[in-house]
Amino acid sequence: MQTERTLALEAMKFARSAHAHQLRKYTDNPYSDHLAEVAGIAMSAGWHNAQIHPDKLLAVCWLHDCVEDQGVDPAELERLFGVDVMAGVVMLSDVEEGNRAERKAASRRRLNASPGWVQTIKVADMMSNTSSIVRHDPKFAVTYLEEKRLMLAVLDKADRNLHAMAMSQLHHCEGLLGLAVQHVKPGPEHEEVE
Repeated sequence: MQTERTLALEAMKFARSAHAHQLRKYTDNPYSDHLAEVAGIAMSAGWHNAQIHPDKLLAVCWLHDCVEDQGVDPAELERLFGVDVMAGVVMLSDVEEGNRAERKAASRRRLNASPGWVQTIKVADMMSNTSSIVRHDPKFAVTYLEEKRLMLAVLDKADRNLHAMAMSQLHHCEGLLGLAVQHVKPGPEHEEVE
């Protein structure tokens, strides 16, 4: 019996190979566990809309960290997976330079200008990372949660249900750490001025 190969399946294989020697910080689980979680969260939003084909969205979920973490050339992604997948991965890649605050501000500007399907993957990525960071590194989590709050404020085209879940997760984690819970409405007007 021959099985059909999908773009997403090929992306999963590529990502698992590219990240084969990378482990998740704190847990030492295979990094591909994070990629699978992001894919599952993002696809749970339901892709009945016409923003992008679900196979392409799923491919970007699997590949979203390969440029940033593994130095994969975007041209290779375009050759293997097409321009839409390559563009999605590039929009999700934090490759800005400068100190942490400058890099995070540049990342927010880049992602605010990205289409909703890319923003949805970013929300899924943050949801996957948050609980691990809060559980294993509560000191850094204070910084991370503030960065997450600022990022969520500009992801105004992301799936509303996932965005609301990410905000709920943020508030829950702030409570666990004894931080004051802040409520920020999504939108670029909340971008900090530099």
